[in-house]
Amino acid sequence: MLGLSLSTANGSGNGGGFYGTNESRRGSFKQARNAFVMPWNNENNPWLRDHNSSFVGDVHLLRRRNVKARAGWLFKGGRQPSDAGVERSESANEDILMFFFQLDLATRMQYALNLEQYDIAKQLRDKLTEVEAEMIKQQEARTGSSSKSEAQDKAISMIRLRADLQKAVENEDYAMASKLRDEISKLEAESLAVSAKALAYEKAEYLFRLGQKVQHKVFGYRGVICGMDPFCCESSTWTESAKIDKLDRGPNQPFYQVLVNMYHDPELLVAYVPEDNLMTPEKPDADRFDHPYVSFLFYGMDTAGDFIPIKQLREKYNRPRYEAPMDGKEPG
Repeated sequence: MLGLSLSTANGSGNGGGFYGTNESRRGSFKQARNAFVMPWNNENNPWLRDHNSSFVGDVHLLRRRNVKARAGWLFKGGRQPSDAGVERSESANEDILMFFFQLDLATRMQYALNLEQYDIAKQLRDKLTEVEAEMIKQQEARTGSSSKSEAQDKAISMIRLRADLQKAVENEDYAMASKLRDEISKLEAESLAVSAKALAYEKAEYLFRLGQKVQHKVFGYRGVICGMDPFCCESSTWTESAKIDKLDRGPNQPFYQVLVNMYHDPELLVAYVPEDNLMTPEKPDADRFDHPYVSFLFYGMDTAGDFIPIKQLREKYNRPRYEAPMDGKEPG
């Protein structure tokens, strides 16, 4: 059984939280049933209080530094936690949970509409709008989508500064001209950085795909790809702890969100792994893979034993649909 929670330095109160469903994705999410209840003041909303049916809450909680989304198995079966924990990523786990909140809210809203419960549907629609807006901000920050407009804004600012610089020189105001030159140099460096980030996402090439089963070269666990970045998006503290700089390509290589088989390490759940540390199994892996997130991120397995990502996940990472060969073997 999986336990999920939001923890804060100040404890829970009336200021917010999340309220978790114990029935969502009931077809294959039974492992997590009744596993999590997140604090939320529902006294004024009997439908949400009584039905345990949707995620609601302050989506900005996950952005605060004193708040962390945590997940872990309530039982301690399987192997003991391993050194692979150095690649555990709370931010990756939070990203997946936010994605699940979005899916769950959309499902619950549609269910309310089908029952003609329009007031409830409106509440869910408003909450879904908040979640989607927050996810767009997070996605833009990670993918560099906002970097294009940021680079354009900086370019416009540089044009204006150069015009001011020309006037300052003409007026022989050399102190002002020196100051403007420094500002232009700073903007040029910043503009180059944001443009490079946006370009990295546009031109990114990945060795692995969503839903593909992989094996860790160092720790040996089996995993499934559920997200990707063209370079390391983790903090410098995490990078140092995971010894990323010691890799041949360091942080400047694709990094993957990897679901870790629960029987390898029941506490790891989601790892953030550099491409250098992953490899594909020597033969198609059709063995059972147990992880609570599989049920809402993938439709099932294909003929090669890999998982088929849901449409929303492919759209999130702008990845094409993959058709597995009928014989389960990759073309040579």
